[in-house]
Amino acid sequence: MRNILSIAYKELSTYFASPMAYVLAGVFLALTGVFFIDSVDQPFAPASVRGLLRNTAFFLMPLIPPIMTMRLFAEEQKLGTLELLLTAPVRDFEVVLGKFLASFAILAGSLLLTFFYVFILQFYSDPDLGPVLSGYLGILLYSATALAVGLLASSLTGNQIVAATVGVGVILLFSVIGNVSTVVGGAAATILEHLSLTGHFESFAQGVIDTSDILYYVISCALFLFLAVRAVESRRWR
Repeated sequence: MRNILSIAYKELSTYFASPMAYVLAGVFLALTGVFFIDSVDQPFAPASVRGLLRNTAFFLMPLIPPIMTMRLFAEEQKLGTLELLLTAPVRDFEVVLGKFLASFAILAGSLLLTFFYVFILQFYSDPDLGPVLSGYLGILLYSATALAVGLLASSLTGNQIVAATVGVGVILLFSVIGNVSTVVGGAAATILEHLSLTGHFESFAQGVIDTSDILYYVISCALFLFLAVRAVESRRWR
């Protein structure tokens, strides 16, 4: 655990030493602000952040996590420092988890800052906090899975642009795959619906916490992190 936290601290220091974290957080907060204003600037708009969280899941999660994680392994591969890291007395899964925790801390921190919009709703109205909290739980689980996808993409290449592109493509694929279920039918449609990232988020946005949705995100995140570990391990044999 100490090695994981040490790697996470190193990555966090790198994030905050560069303008990347501040730029991404600024863009994220600006866009979520636009989503919030759009969701409440409607006739008889409900006192809810459901629209904000839905737009965040549909439009920002396929983009922000891959951009955040594209450098985590790709840059080290390009600079040749990954080999030095792998020869250190740390295990491959500790490297992957440390980098994952650092990126998740940044994204979770940005999400928590959007609670400012909840305080605004609380001041001017009386929102139901149940759907608000379940929605934030869902977006945190969604973001963890998206970060794991981005981390896997970064571990497969030494080019940051390629890593970001692959990460965005995979997340978009799993985001829209549920829409394909309307074209096909039978068991295939059911399978595609269960694979949809955004489909499992809908229950959280509506205030419903379903164990199957939580398991989907946890298992998906663990699977992509496991694949990232295997990709890092494979470099020892090259």
